Amino acid sequence: MFFLLASFMMVSLQMDRTQNIQVALPQATQAPHDFKPDMFNIAVDKAGGVWLEKRPVSLPELDLILSNRFRVDTNLPVYISGDRDTMHGAIADVLEAVRRVGVQKVAFMVTGPETVK
Repeated sequence: MFFLLASFMMVSLQMDRTQNIQVALPQATQAPHDFKPDMFNIAVDKAGGVWLEKRPVSLPELDLILSNRFRVDTNLPVYISGDRDTMHGAIADVLEAVRRVGVQKVAFMVTGPETVK
């Protein structure tokens, strides 16, 4: 029974991954780790390019994909991550697209504070 419980815990920890491009996230004092497979992960790179699960998309494409997913699940949680050097306007454009569709659960991914050595 213990082996079954331990193996289940190990498998569930491996499922805790997001499908996103690598970006340098800004820091925050507290960043809760709350990833679920049904979350919608959007990333914005330094140049302002929008990525959806490691695939580049334009803002009109993002609108269409988001509206289709939102029709299926009106409780859709969306995570937006932006590179530390991304211009504020690019993140605001993505947030506006998410809000325009009607999504209420929006969060921003950040990293924890850097430790000084």
